[in-house]
Amino acid sequence: MEASYVRHVELFGFEKRSFPSQHYVYMLMVKWSDLSEKLIYRTYPEIHTFHKSLKEMFPIESGEIEKKDRIIPSLPAPRWLISEKSPETRQSTLSEYCHSLINLPPHISRSKQLTNFFKVRPEDENPPALNPVKKSETFVVNKESYRGNVSEISGPIILDTYRVIADFEKTSKHEINLHTGDLVEIVEKNPNGWWFCQCESNRGWIPASYLEPLDGPDEAEEADPDYEGEMHVSIRAYKAELEDEISLESGETVAVIHKLLDGWWVVRKGDETGHFPSIFLHKAGKREIYEAQRTNLQGQKPPPRRSTIRNAKSIHNKSRQRLSQDTYRRNSRRYLQQKGGRLAEPSKNSKTAAKSPLRERKNQENIPEQSTSGSESELKKDAPVIPPRPSPELILERCSDNTCKRVSIHRSNSGSSK
Repeated sequence: MEASYVRHVELFGFEKRSFPSQHYVYMLMVKWSDLSEKLIYRTYPEIHTFHKSLKEMFPIESGEIEKKDRIIPSLPAPRWLISEKSPETRQSTLSEYCHSLINLPPHISRSKQLTNFFKVRPEDENPPALNPVKKSETFVVNKESYRGNVSEISGPIILDTYRVIADFEKTSKHEINLHTGDLVEIVEKNPNGWWFCQCESNRGWIPASYLEPLDGPDEAEEADPDYEGEMHVSIRAYKAELEDEISLESGETVAVIHKLLDGWWVVRKGDETGHFPSIFLHKAGKREIYEAQRTNLQGQKPPPRRSTIRNAKSIHNKSRQRLSQDTYRRNSRRYLQQKGGRLAEPSKNSKTAAKSPLRERKNQENIPEQSTSGSESELKKDAPVIPPRPSPELILERCSDNTCKRVSIHRSNSGSSK
C-alpha cells in the first residue's frame, strides 16, 4: 500500500501565543492523499529550518550547483522577515511557498522529509496551556480575500512594549543600537534570550536582559521552576564566569529546572545547580543530538547577564525577584527526597507482602523464627510472631462444658463410623 502524501496545503492565518513565551505560529490546513485533513501549527523559524534541510537534500533542484536548475522556491530568512516585509506580505509569501512546494516533482513533494514535516504532532492536537495573564490571539485569513487567493490578516498585530534600562551598542549587523529609556516593541521572544525588537524605523535583535516591562520588574510570562527537570544535552562547552553559573563540557546531560526569559536557564547536575546559556543546550535524545550537532553555532553567543550590565537604570522601585542557587539546591533536594520516598514506599510494601506467604509456609511448625545475626533470642521484627497451637487436652481443660459435650459427641460419631 502506497504511503500517504501531501496533496494540498492551505494557510489559514496565524496565532499569537504568550506561553511559555511570546511567539507566533502559522495555522496550516494539510490535505493528504487519503482524503484526510489535519490542522497543524508551525513557527516561521521551523519552516525556514525545514526549507534549509530540503535544499541540502536536493542540491541540484535548489540551485546549489547550477542556479538555472533551481526549482525549489525561495523563502526569506527569519531575521529579514519582519524588517522588510509587512505581515500581509509575510503570509502571502508563505502561502505561495507552500503552494509551489506541493507542486514540485514527486521525488521532492512526496519525499519522507517533506511528509514528516507536515505530519500532525502531539502539540498540534494538544496546544500548550493558556497563560492565565495573557490569552492567545488568533488572526485568520479574510474569507473574501481568500477566495481571490490573496492572504491578508483580519486584524492588526498588537506588540508588547518594553523599556531599555541601559545603553546597548550592536556588535553585528543583525542587532540595533539602543539608549536608556527607549521604548521598543517586541516582535519575537526567542528562548535563547535574544529578542527581536523594533524601535521606530529600526529593527533588530537585542538581549532580553537590557529590557524591562513597563508595568513591573517581573516577567508575567516567566514560567515557575520545575524541579523534576527536563533533560537537555550541552552542545558546546562553557566555563562559568559568575558564582551562580555552572561549567559544562560538550555532551553533558543535565536537568533544566527553570527556564528564564533572559536565556540563562537554571540546570541541575547531580547536587550542583547554576545558570547556563540556553543557546548551548538541546533536548536530550538521539535524533535531537544529531540535529543539534549539525547546527552551526559559529558566530552565535549567549546574551549578557543582567548582573553584568553597567549603569542599569530601572523605573521600578523594587528589583525583579530572583531565586538564589541555595534555594534551587534546597528545593531540588526536597523534591528528589519526596519523589524517592513515594517510589520506595510501594516497593517496600510489595516486598513485605511477597515475604509474608513464604514465611507462613516455612513456619508450619509454629516455631518463632530467630535472627541470624546478633543474639539468638532476638526475634525478627519484620513479621509478627505466630504463637504455638495449644494441645487438645489443654483446649478441653479450658473450654466450657457445652463445648466439651459437643466435642465428645463428635468423637463418638467418628468412632462409630469407623
